[in-house]
Amino acid sequence: MAQTVPVKVGIVVDVGGIYGKMGLSCINMAISDFYQKHSRYHTRLLFNVRDSQGDVVTAAAQALDLIKNEEVEAIIGPITSMEANFVIKLGEKTHVPIITFSATSPSLTSLRSQYSFRISQNDSSQVNAITSIVQAFGWKAIVPIYIDNDYGKGIIPFLTTSLQQVCIRIPYLSAISSSATDDDIREELYMLMTMQTRVFIVHMSPNLASRLLTIAKEIGMMNEGYVWIVTDSMANVLSSSLDSQLIKESMQGVLGVKTYIPRTEEFDDFKARWRRKFLQEYPTLVDIKLDAFGVWAYDATIALAMAVEKVGRTNFMGSRNMSGLESLGVSQSGEKLSEILSSTRFIGLSGEINLIDGQLQASTFEIINVNGNGERRVGFWTSKNGLVRDLKLTNTNTTYPVSKNNLGPIIWPGDTYSIPKGWEDPTNAKKLKIGVPVRKGFTEFVKVTWNPNTNTSEVTGFSIDVFKAALELLPYALPYEFIPFAKANGESAGSYNELVSQVYFGNFDAVVGDPTITANRSKYVDFTMPYTESGVTMIVLLKANKPGNAWAFLKPLTWNLWAATAFSFIFVSFVVWVLEHRINEDFRGPPLHQIGTSLWFSFSVVVFAHREKVVSNLARFVVIVWVFVVLILVQSYTASLTSFLTVQKLSPTLTNVNQLMKNGLNVGYPEGSFVYGMLKNMGFQDFQLKPYISTEECDDLFTKGSGNGGIAAAFDETPYLKLILETYCSKYIMVGPTFKTDGFGYVFPRGSPLVADISRAILNVTQGDRMKTIENAWFRKSNCPDTNSSNSADNLGLNSFWGLFLIAGVASISSLLIFVVNFLHQHRYIWFQSNSNTSMSKRIGSMLSIFDQKDPSSHAFRKKKMQGESKNSSTHHHGLGGQVVESSTSTHCPPSPSPSGQSQTESNFSFYGDHGMFSAEYHGDVINPYGHEPHDMEITIVQNVPSTTMELNVAPAQN
Repeated sequence: MAQTVPVKVGIVVDVGGIYGKMGLSCINMAISDFYQKHSRYHTRLLFNVRDSQGDVVTAAAQALDLIKNEEVEAIIGPITSMEANFVIKLGEKTHVPIITFSATSPSLTSLRSQYSFRISQNDSSQVNAITSIVQAFGWKAIVPIYIDNDYGKGIIPFLTTSLQQVCIRIPYLSAISSSATDDDIREELYMLMTMQTRVFIVHMSPNLASRLLTIAKEIGMMNEGYVWIVTDSMANVLSSSLDSQLIKESMQGVLGVKTYIPRTEEFDDFKARWRRKFLQEYPTLVDIKLDAFGVWAYDATIALAMAVEKVGRTNFMGSRNMSGLESLGVSQSGEKLSEILSSTRFIGLSGEINLIDGQLQASTFEIINVNGNGERRVGFWTSKNGLVRDLKLTNTNTTYPVSKNNLGPIIWPGDTYSIPKGWEDPTNAKKLKIGVPVRKGFTEFVKVTWNPNTNTSEVTGFSIDVFKAALELLPYALPYEFIPFAKANGESAGSYNELVSQVYFGNFDAVVGDPTITANRSKYVDFTMPYTESGVTMIVLLKANKPGNAWAFLKPLTWNLWAATAFSFIFVSFVVWVLEHRINEDFRGPPLHQIGTSLWFSFSVVVFAHREKVVSNLARFVVIVWVFVVLILVQSYTASLTSFLTVQKLSPTLTNVNQLMKNGLNVGYPEGSFVYGMLKNMGFQDFQLKPYISTEECDDLFTKGSGNGGIAAAFDETPYLKLILETYCSKYIMVGPTFKTDGFGYVFPRGSPLVADISRAILNVTQGDRMKTIENAWFRKSNCPDTNSSNSADNLGLNSFWGLFLIAGVASISSLLIFVVNFLHQHRYIWFQSNSNTSMSKRIGSMLSIFDQKDPSSHAFRKKKMQGESKNSSTHHHGLGGQVVESSTSTHCPPSPSPSGQSQTESNFSFYGDHGMFSAEYHGDVINPYGHEPHDMEITIVQNVPSTTMELNVAPAQN
């Protein structure tokens, strides 16, 4: 076996303390386990133990002796953060690495020493876990109780920042000296009892924390309604070094944040071996159990042994270099050893050992609940997933919402499962000084009533009631007192800007009333969410319009609706004419007659006075739809015209700001309001601006008029103007553009945590029934007619009837298309005739010529002919003496001449045969083969079935 090189390592611990004893036993077991596994390593750690006696000065002296006289290459320890502070500085000067396993204060990080290594979790790493617990249960304020030294103060900045990020207040910091007596602690706790906050976070050494919780139990601060959360400095030793009697009597219901140590087979084996060894060395300490500090001592020793071996034995065989500091010297191997320690990575008993900037990186904490004689796990917190009930849920990258449902059931102080609300009515809490405006007008919003007998004031109003309703929804009490912003004589002490500035200067803690949220004011203070509608606009007088004029009958409809109606009349006329022209005598004749008839028919439908019969089914369908459209249009026009001629119309005297500027008219504004500056920026001169303080004074200014020192318009915020409109019914109207503002809000100092809570409460009030109740209590219900609607246009527009026109159009076009397709199909032979020399224009002309002729196959014409033939049959028998002309089916003889005394202008032919009847009419002049003048002639040929003879009747048409 190769020769090994001993490497001197100093250990500075409180040998007589529990942590010192546990740490030493774990360090010895670690070095034994390590070299048992790595027996071929060339280096061996040689320990030199020194007792710090739990004292900072003694720890520093022992470390100095180890470095100067023993020339150690590294030091493990000391125990506390205050002891480690000086020792780390000593190691920095001498290049001796300092490895601590129990100093957790964040203040050590600020030393930024490359020779400092902390194999323990930084206290600042648990503040997010504590914040998540507080946030999960909805507590809005907490009080930290910490030991008044560097260790206790180190966590406060990190805890404060974490809590403020989620709007949790810290109204008070309770610092308790390490040398405080029980009476000192009791006095401090009594003071805390007088505050409203009932959530306390304890960060101090286990001994001092035990005394604190014991006294808290004695004075009743462990009863129902209180919440106690202890940091890992206390939670890590609950099951190891604390008296079980103390836990049972004084810590029931306490929550704790504890370092999570994975339960592995290696850990369980070490825990069992350590237990046996520790009892052999200290047989009287039967209640001591292994905790996180002992595990970290084990891992720190393994890390140092691994680093020493990597440095190599040759680097530890020289003497201490005295060139740097004559009194102490500088370690030759320190820089190399520090570099290797910084890059050490391995899986230890406490989990993954990964040092970044000399700090152990923590990612998981246990959330425990003290119950019975020990602790009970209720959940975990991880930096990746937040609060979870089971670590199996942390295998994903999901960040779970902060919720109490992510934790198991908790037994709270007072042995209850009911979640404490976190606050109680304080006995002597400081009240918020809330400033309220004092004004003579618009007292519906804020009204200050003075009592001269008691020299006190009573503040009421809409704005006050909304604020009180919001406070009732807060999860904590908020004591306050209203202080009127007034002079000794009761008059207002200044404008709203001056009132808001009192919060900025610290004279008021808040302002409650009707201050408007503006950009300029928000530079100095914070506003809550607005509780009223926003905007600045103007009101002007209403004037009655003169009754109608000669063209009043056109006003009920807009021009586009008139145009659409006229077009529809013409279009429907055209469609009906096309559908009826070939089959209806009423729609035939000269062109002008046909146009007049078609238009007359369409317009007569308006009064349902049309006399023309409609024969075609398609035309009937179009007319039915058109009658429906006309009925609605006529009724709507009649109603609108009646309203227009009988109802009095009101309109504003002015409609925009430009008219005021152009005519140089005076305008009013509320005295002391920011509206004055807005009007000045718009270009109004001082002599044009007239202030008012009440609705009555505003009305008086309007009554005077701009020419007599009054006003033509008043500018104000929307809530005030609505109050004026409700007071003076139908006299004023709101017009013009609305200048954007954010409404009324309550004022608080910049960064106040109350802003977020009260804003959320305001939203709940304004969106619920409570707001309506408050409004009804302060604002009388208006019975005034809506002047805005009377001023709006009463004309009926196309947008109200386009659906009707669409229906009529679809019905007309579809009917027209059906007719055209059917007509083209019946006469398709014209398009497909064999004579290709016929031009397209001639074919179209032929089609139009056919369209202009009667359709003899129409049912209307067939019925008429049959009726006419019946009548003519009687005439034929009497006129011709009952003669019947018979011929064979093959007869091609011309018809018999009519008597010379009859003139005819129309010839009608009707053929009846076994295949039906064929009839034809010939209009105009007919050449008589017998030389007579043209005659109207009707020829009827009847073929008897099955006879082969045909009967030919010739009768003169009636003149």
